[in-house]
Amino acid sequence: MHESLHEPTGSQIRLGIAFFMTAAFMVVEVTGGLLFNSLALLADAGHMLSDVLALGLAWVALQIGKRSPTERHTFGFKRTEILAGFLNGLALWVIVAVIFYEAALRFSAPAPVRGGGMLVIASIGLVVNAIMAAMLFQGRHENLNVKGAFLHVVSDGLGSVGAIVAAVVIILTGLDWVDPLVSVLIGCLVLYSSWGLVKESVHILMEAVPPALNIREIEDSIIRLDGVCCVYDLHIWSITTNRHALSAHVVLSDPDYDRNLLLKQLSGLLQKQFLIDHTTFQIEAGHEMRPDAEGLRCRAGTACG
Repeated sequence: MHESLHEPTGSQIRLGIAFFMTAAFMVVEVTGGLLFNSLALLADAGHMLSDVLALGLAWVALQIGKRSPTERHTFGFKRTEILAGFLNGLALWVIVAVIFYEAALRFSAPAPVRGGGMLVIASIGLVVNAIMAAMLFQGRHENLNVKGAFLHVVSDGLGSVGAIVAAVVIILTGLDWVDPLVSVLIGCLVLYSSWGLVKESVHILMEAVPPALNIREIEDSIIRLDGVCCVYDLHIWSITTNRHALSAHVVLSDPDYDRNLLLKQLSGLLQKQFLIDHTTFQIEAGHEMRPDAEGLRCRAGTACG
C-alpha cells in the first residue's frame, strides 16, 4: 500500500517541530546579538536563519519525495531529498563566508561586548539545539535530507558552545576580540561537518558506485553463479540514500540454461548479500550482442574460463 502524500512521516514531524523551534530562537538570538553587541550571537543567528530555510526545504523535499512515479519521472521524486541535502551544504558554506568576513572586520576594529547577556542567550541556545538534535538523531541515517538538517542543528549547537566560551572569557578578562575569534573557529567546524554532506550528495547525483559497495566483488559473485559465463556493462548507483540500483548484461555459459531461474538467483543474491533491491538484467545466449565484442570475449576477471 502506498503511503498517503498528505500523511506526515516521523521524519517530517520532527523536521516541522525543529523548524518552529529554530525560527523562534533565531528571533531571540538576533535580539540578544544586537543588545549585547556580540558577533558570535549574530553569526549564530545568521546560521539559524539558514537552518530555518534548510529545515523548511527538507520538509518540502520529504513531502515531494513521497509522490508516486510518473511517465516522465519513472524513479519517482526521492532524489528531491538529495538536491535539498546538497543545497543545505552549500547554504552552510555561504553562512561561513559571511561569518569570516564579519570576524575580519571585528579584528580590525574590536567592539565592546556585554558578556553577561551573551552568556544567557548562548546557554538557552545550547539547550534548544540539544533538544532538536535529539529529535533528528534517530532519522539522520534514513535519508540525506534529514542528515543535512541534523548537521545544521549540530553546527548550531557548536555555535552556542563557542558563544558560551567567548562570553565566559570576556566576563573574566574583558578581551572583546575573543568574540570574533570564536566565530572563526565555529565557521571552521561548520565547514568540516558539512563537507561530508556535500560530498555524499554530489556522489549520488553523479550516479557513482555507492561507497559501501565494491563493484569487483559484485562481479565475482555474479560470475560464480551456475549458468553465468560473463558479465559486462555493469552499472551500480544510488537512487537515494540507502536505496541502490544495478543493471548489467549477463552471458549464459549454456544457451539452454533456465533464464527465469538465473534471474531469480541474481535478484536474490544482490538483495540478500549487497542490499540492492532494484535490478535490471539482460540475459544473452552469446557474446554477439556486445558492441565492443573484440574476439567475442569479456575482459579478464569478468568471465568464466
